[in-house]
Amino acid sequence: MSTPVDFWFDPTCPWAWMTSRWMLEVEKVRDIDLTFHVMSLAVLNEGRDLPADYRAHIDQAWVPARACLLVEQRHGSETLARFYTELGTRYHPGGEPRSLETLAAALAAVGADADILDIAQTDAIDDDLRRSHHEGMDPVGDEVGTPVIRVNGMSLFGPVISPAPKGEAAGELFDGFVKVTSYPGFFELKRTRTVGPIFD
Repeated sequence: MSTPVDFWFDPTCPWAWMTSRWMLEVEKVRDIDLTFHVMSLAVLNEGRDLPADYRAHIDQAWVPARACLLVEQRHGSETLARFYTELGTRYHPGGEPRSLETLAAALAAVGADADILDIAQTDAIDDDLRRSHHEGMDPVGDEVGTPVIRVNGMSLFGPVISPAPKGEAAGELFDGFVKVTSYPGFFELKRTRTVGPIFD
């Protein structure tokens, strides 16, 4: 029987991208049912006093997150997964600007409704975005970011990895993740990052 795995991401975060590529590798070597969901770094940081450069980055995160949620609402979770791969490939290893043109190209590549881009530039679905965000984030608290993974009813932030393991190595890391989620008293493992996102 497949293990349901829910994955919350903000499309602008390179670390969530790395973890998502790992989960797609896990799909190949473990019997999981992976579903992507949208969280929002913009929602997470509403009302927070942030450095000006990070505030500018966060303010630019609204439109991509709204676009992802609209893709899910209009076209379903499988298309969301394809759209995240398309958009994230452009943003992260591709180094394309986080512009409306990049979003439009990614939407077109997966056959999503063209008006999604227009709606994503408004606050029309922000209540829905907050609901999706809080579904993923409330179980882990507001001291972490993205990604969040839920397996066996337990949600955890991370793992933060670079590069994303492949093949059986991906499966073995997932096995370990499942092990720590099985203990309800588990809260945190961490060490300082010594590398940035390695896109391979």
